[in-house]
Amino acid sequence: MAEDTRQDKRASFSITEHSANGMARTSAVASGKTGTSKKLVIKNFKDRPKLAENYTEDTWLKLRDAVGAIQNSTSIKYNLEELYQAVENLCSYKVSPTLYKQLRQVCEDHVQAQIHQFREYPFLCSLDNLSFLKRMNRCWQDHCRQTIMIRSIFLFLDRTYVLQNSLLPSIWDTGLELFRTHIVSDSAVQKRTVEGILEQIELERNGETVDRSLLRSLLGMLSDLQVYKDSFEERFLTETNRLYAAEGQRLMQERDYLHHVARRLEEENDRIVSYLDQSTQKPLISCVEKQLLGEHMTAILQKGKDVFEAFYKKDLAKRLLVGKSASVDAEKSMLSKLKHECGAAFTSKLEGMFKDMELSKDIMIQFKQYIQNQSEPSNIELTVNILTMGYWPSYTPMEVHLPTEMVKLQEVFKLFYLGKHSGRKLQWQPTLGHAVLKAEFKEGKKELQVSLFQTLVLLMFNEGEEFSMEEIRAATGIEEGELKRTLQSLACGKARVLNKNPRGKDVEDGDRFNFNNDFKHKLFRIKINQIQMKETVNITSFWLFFSFTSCGWVFLFFFYSSLAYLFSLQVEEQVSTTERVFQDRQYQIDAAVVRIMKMRKTLSHNLLVSELYNQLKFPVKVIKIKPVFMGFFKLIN
Repeated sequence: MAEDTRQDKRASFSITEHSANGMARTSAVASGKTGTSKKLVIKNFKDRPKLAENYTEDTWLKLRDAVGAIQNSTSIKYNLEELYQAVENLCSYKVSPTLYKQLRQVCEDHVQAQIHQFREYPFLCSLDNLSFLKRMNRCWQDHCRQTIMIRSIFLFLDRTYVLQNSLLPSIWDTGLELFRTHIVSDSAVQKRTVEGILEQIELERNGETVDRSLLRSLLGMLSDLQVYKDSFEERFLTETNRLYAAEGQRLMQERDYLHHVARRLEEENDRIVSYLDQSTQKPLISCVEKQLLGEHMTAILQKGKDVFEAFYKKDLAKRLLVGKSASVDAEKSMLSKLKHECGAAFTSKLEGMFKDMELSKDIMIQFKQYIQNQSEPSNIELTVNILTMGYWPSYTPMEVHLPTEMVKLQEVFKLFYLGKHSGRKLQWQPTLGHAVLKAEFKEGKKELQVSLFQTLVLLMFNEGEEFSMEEIRAATGIEEGELKRTLQSLACGKARVLNKNPRGKDVEDGDRFNFNNDFKHKLFRIKINQIQMKETVNITSFWLFFSFTSCGWVFLFFFYSSLAYLFSLQVEEQVSTTERVFQDRQYQIDAAVVRIMKMRKTLSHNLLVSELYNQLKFPVKVIKIKPVFMGFFKLIN
């Protein structure tokens, strides 16, 4: 039996369809077979489509009209998308080099036409500097806006042809180059622009108000055009040197000269932030410091010096008394530098302050032994700093009514100290004393960090529930102004441990106060600042422990006097310190007049004034000298 091995052969056909765009699609058809496959074949154009005969020229005319409309601020006839597509078409057909040159020429022609408004002599002379600057700024702003719009249309050209040719500037850089070459680099225009800017800055330095946005825009223009340093900054620094050199010579003798220098430095830093280029900061600040400080350093150190000494001594005293100095070695290093710069006489009192602090430590060791040897042990710990009056700042003492326990403590120390140093006198100044009071409220126990004035007021409420302001004043002896501020801090501030009746932000005569048992606070130890504190210093430091029981609450009292440093420097403090300096200067003037007249016997008024200027190390005004002469002549007569 034979097997039929013939295979069934079936025909296969392919169909090719040609489309109008040159693509051919081939389909395979299998006769009598399911699941036939299809193939898609894409063939390139045989020939590139040709542009219309006048397409390039017509398209450029359309683009040129659009550029002209932008430059003249008129409406564009064509759609922006259509214009962008036209640029893309031209670039696709290798017209990019011609298109770039044509665009540059159109922009250059327009910029060249703009320069005439600044070059014409009658027009140039008729405008004041401010009007000229406004015209220049308007021209610059229009140019930037136009360049941005033109670039948006020719963006395809900028990102293809220009990007591939590293030697060609971008459309934006081309616009900057043309404006710099044909307008700003013109000698007459550049000179007038820079002079106008310098004039506005000088007016502002003299206290007048100027248009800072205008200056910021114009100086930004010079920076963008890369002519800021050569055209403006050099002249600006030259004028600044001239201004502050003259100002330093004129004002150096003034009382608040250093305040003036600080204000000038702040003003110049503000100008850098507002409209000057950041690259100008370093040379500008160096210029101001050199002309106002560097050129007068010797005179400033010789003359200011007593004012600096007074403030430095006052602040050093606070740091030493409260133990808030960051480092004793750093303090002594600063003292060594001052001694090198200003001489030993300048730092002698400051060195005496350190010696007092060291001696006080030794005294306190001896005092503790003295207390331990007494028949009755004391639960009061006392720390006292003995300060030499001539070394430390002088302060006006204020008398207040201290509790009996505090007075007894002072007497104990007085007996101890004067027993070892006979002939000396102790002057207690507890006006800057502070305390930690432990008070019991409904919420629980709290610790209150308060001043001595606040302490004296609060301790009264161990003896009664309510007091008037007049009763508090009589009991504490606190001066009326200080008492009002003290009560205001306790009853009207954030931490109101007292209630005031009637309510209000200010304390008036007739107001009554009671203890606020409902007081609440999230912290356990609460610092209650004084509203204002007069400047004094305490030569003592106390650690006291008292227990008072009354009205259902307890005060545990720790008193230490030298925490004035916790309060920031007040304006009243600065004024009083400065006044003391000038009072000391008056004494030096008196002494100088006596010395000169004893030596010269007879001297004319003008020669005497001249001799005083030579001898005194601080600036003196004739108005300050005349009263001295009158008193001196009366003394002779």
